[in-house]
Amino acid sequence: MPIQFDAENRVFKLDSASTSYLLQIGPFDYLLHLYYGAKIPDTDLGYLAYTCRHASVCPRVTMDEPYFSKDLHRMEYSCNGCGDFRGSALSILRASGTADTDIKYVSHRISRGKPRLPGQPATYAAEDEADTLELLCRDEVSGAEVTLFYTVFANHGAMTRHTVVRNASEQPMELQRVMSTCVDFHDARDMDFIHLWGNWGRERTPERAPLLHGTQSVASKRGCSSHAHNPFVALCSHDATEESGDAYGFHLVYSGNFLASAEMDSDGGARVLLGINPEGFLWRLEPGESFCTPEAVMVYSDQGLGGMSRILHRLYRNNLCRGPWKNRERPILVNNWEATYFDFDEKKLYELAKTAADLGIEMLVMDDGWFGARNSERAGLGDWYVNENKLRGGLGRLTERINALGLKFGIWFEPEMVSRDSELFRRHPDWALQAPGRQMSIARHQYVLDMSRADVRDYLFGCMKQVLDHANIAYVKWDFNRSLTEVGSALLEAGRQQEVFHRYVLGLYELLERLLTAYPDLLLEGCASGGGRFDPAMLYYSPQIWTSDDTDAIERLDIQYGTSLCYPVSSMGAHVSACPNHQVRRTTPLKTRGDVALSGTFGYELDLGKLTDEEKEEVRRQCADYHKYYNVIHNGDLYRLISPWKDRARCAWSFVSPDRREALVTYVVMRGGVYERHYLRLCGLDPTLRYRVESSGQVLSGAALMNAGLCIPENLRDFTSRIIHLKAVD
Repeated sequence: MPIQFDAENRVFKLDSASTSYLLQIGPFDYLLHLYYGAKIPDTDLGYLAYTCRHASVCPRVTMDEPYFSKDLHRMEYSCNGCGDFRGSALSILRASGTADTDIKYVSHRISRGKPRLPGQPATYAAEDEADTLELLCRDEVSGAEVTLFYTVFANHGAMTRHTVVRNASEQPMELQRVMSTCVDFHDARDMDFIHLWGNWGRERTPERAPLLHGTQSVASKRGCSSHAHNPFVALCSHDATEESGDAYGFHLVYSGNFLASAEMDSDGGARVLLGINPEGFLWRLEPGESFCTPEAVMVYSDQGLGGMSRILHRLYRNNLCRGPWKNRERPILVNNWEATYFDFDEKKLYELAKTAADLGIEMLVMDDGWFGARNSERAGLGDWYVNENKLRGGLGRLTERINALGLKFGIWFEPEMVSRDSELFRRHPDWALQAPGRQMSIARHQYVLDMSRADVRDYLFGCMKQVLDHANIAYVKWDFNRSLTEVGSALLEAGRQQEVFHRYVLGLYELLERLLTAYPDLLLEGCASGGGRFDPAMLYYSPQIWTSDDTDAIERLDIQYGTSLCYPVSSMGAHVSACPNHQVRRTTPLKTRGDVALSGTFGYELDLGKLTDEEKEEVRRQCADYHKYYNVIHNGDLYRLISPWKDRARCAWSFVSPDRREALVTYVVMRGGVYERHYLRLCGLDPTLRYRVESSGQVLSGAALMNAGLCIPENLRDFTSRIIHLKAVD
């Protein structure tokens, strides 16, 4: 059984194929953390508990127990104000006005499968894929009942956690802080802390530093997961590489404000906390009401950062993404944005579609500017009706003509926003987030709609339905182009305004769920000024997310490489764009742009009519390669071979099919040298098999390719690339 209870030692043991997680009902019925790491057979690990006398500054529960202190022991779910002075997972403000919180074990339940999280995205599993442990705890003084949920994915090396707090008292209480997961490590002095930082156009850059005494944390209070930080952190051993060493990954399935922290205490232990950011959060629970946290994903690998990444990739592809596009081959698209910006009509779109069809592209996406009085970013958001001065004959007629060319049709929406200059804002100014007496901040000439309101969501769904019901639309790009400010709701009383950030996110999820229920075959792509809301929660609704507005192939090496630390390639929106690049003005070969974009969902972001005949042939080849290599790229295992940050000269990665009989290698030179030789050691192959290199016909063993390496017999220049395809021979 993946989950066992050793009644004699009062130990819970949660096993996957490669990991074990142990916790114990300790003294006074407090839950203690014992172990998380590589799989072990033992259940009696009580010897790991703190057994030394401690200083008087560390409070005891009673005078009769000299060894137990919540400030020193590894607590399974830490609480505030009752003797544990490290970061708290739970803090409840009682009706008395005090925030002392103290939970103890009451009972447990072990079941097959995985429960759904009410109103929130989460991983899912069939009964034979996962098992779940529920630990019911209680704070006898406040009356709070706290249930800790643990789900083990036996075949993935992954587990998930979330927490439900119920007010079982007769008085209201307020949650100040409620984390999704808390993990205490016994000794973290040899560990590094990794997170993903960034900004617009440079999202998800890994940063690694030794874990220090005190607290290292990343967070967002922007109302979204953000360009600046991702809701992901990792701890790894100092010696961890891509393919060896211990690596722990912690990821929050949430699209709003988050906090991820690692705190090393004085004796070298460390506490990891992950959940909703407590800043700007206070949630009232009336008697009988419950609050459910977002889900946290936890993985461990003894095969380095690459092993950690591959566990997350498989879990997200198989047990987070859903719907028909989870496994279906996605269409190659061309988006008109960089080709036309706001300056388009039905004639320009049709001409773009005709060229696309001739080149093997499968879908035209009409971006911003098709609705209301939207001829620039200054007006029109919220007025979601077709501008027939631009699209004469209407959207239905245009989609029919595009479909007749053999192309699908897609469309851009930004439902959560409203322009100051719009019919909607003039009619309903109270529908925008705002604080009484405070001037509303403006960004991109727009405000943010209050997604916590049902009437706002009803309006948006009605507008989208009107469009989708009257045109054959296969794809929607859902954009989000500014952060939340002056976060107040006209419908909520003063005592609940600190709930708006979270209620906003729940409202977003409700609208997304409603849309996909009504249009189950719709392919949804997430976007937030590029990659500003690239998080696991959005993958639950949109199996692909626009990775960054920076489409330069060389910049994308950094962005896509960093994103792959926790997200599968199948989720990364990646397009071939125009040169000189519109963001950084760099000129790169069309082949390189295609090779880099191929490691993503793949498409085009340029004016196809401006291509030369030679470039059009290259596009045809790229489209053919997309279909040829789709399975190994989107369903294979990713191996990061050379980091783009290693020497800023080259970058390489590969995909290996699940049966290890096929591999695809991408090699990009950022800065070439004089008479430079290029060797590349591969990973993940079967050492006993022999592989034919498609381009040369050379046959080499997997052992030779992984140990001696692959030779690229060319003096490659700046910004050039090669794709190398290998298949096993019998």
